Amino acid sequence: METKSEVVVAKFPLGRVLITPGIEREVSPLDVIAGLKRHAKGDWGDVPEEDWEENEFSLREGFRLLSAYYGTKGTRFWIITEHDRSATTVLLPEEY
Repeated sequence: METKSEVVVAKFPLGRVLITPGIEREVSPLDVIAGLKRHAKGDWGDVPEEDWEENEFSLREGFRLLSAYYGTKGTRFWIITEHDRSATTVLLPEEY
């Protein structure tokens, strides 16, 4: 059976993707990939409305972007893209 690839239309470049040791231990690779896809599309995940609005402003003005998601095991994790879009880091909140 042939499967279709999902096309993700990114709103910004992720740059170099970095994953912390905590993410490697506690979040599945599939959850990380799903989070990165959502982040790149501008779906900021589980953040308060004011942080969602701040990300929209930051996207337009070239500032840092932060998303928050939960893995399938319930682990909360963040994805942060730097202001210059050179790097995106996937990390646990306590690793910040």
